[in-house]
Amino acid sequence: MKTLINGVETFISTGGREFDPKGKVLLFIHGSGQSHLSFVLQGRFFANRGWQVLAPDMPGHSFSGGEPLTSIEAMADWHAELLNTLGVDQAIIIGHSQGGLISLEMGRRHPGRVEKIVILASALAIPVNDMLLDMAAQKEAKAMAAMVSWSHDQDGHRFDHTMPGQSHLDYGKEVMAQNKNGVLWTDLTACNNYTDGEAAAKAIACPMLCILAAKDKMVPAKFGQKLAEHIQDCTCHVIADAGHFVQSEKSVETNALMRPFFGAIA
Repeated sequence: MKTLINGVETFISTGGREFDPKGKVLLFIHGSGQSHLSFVLQGRFFANRGWQVLAPDMPGHSFSGGEPLTSIEAMADWHAELLNTLGVDQAIIIGHSQGGLISLEMGRRHPGRVEKIVILASALAIPVNDMLLDMAAQKEAKAMAAMVSWSHDQDGHRFDHTMPGQSHLDYGKEVMAQNKNGVLWTDLTACNNYTDGEAAAKAIACPMLCILAAKDKMVPAKFGQKLAEHIQDCTCHVIADAGHFVQSEKSVETNALMRPFFGAIA
């Protein structure tokens, strides 16, 4: 569906089902240079089992208009405004990579709107290599290809996919190519500049589930485990043989961990 957020046309995937703001809402927050398509194997799965799914494209990403936001804090406030616009009182937040940083800030800045948090392949901070930042600024397509390669373990590189006929690597490149020029650099810079993760984590009182990937080259699992140590109520799982895009490479395992954590729908 499309709606106006802060006057900008915004695309939000609902998992193919009509959205009801009074139901049990799951808000999926994508990572750097990504979009709602990062959660294609979660959105339909949960929407067709009774949850109300929101997987928005942030400004400047994929089907959404506007310019990309330049800080993690602004991104957290934007997602809170999205809930306001759609009449959602409270949601379970699921954030991947950069989305994990945004989830931390939502938990700190808008605690009343956050019922629970799921962190996928993220950490207290995501410092970005200067080489990757320069590549994103000057040779964006090359940076995209590098990130897609680094973000998948051997299953992704073998074209082993739970969706027959799909390729993790080709799909990842196409997803990133749908964004406006410069979006990747802006997102990576926002991650690189964010240094308040520890304070945000200590302020979070709601339950959290951390799902990490044993073969993650982008945000190694040990940094996600460090995040979990700062949360009052946190369960942490590390999925073997998975890279940074754990929700795609190991969607069955990821969904199986999230489903009981979400709780009853009624």
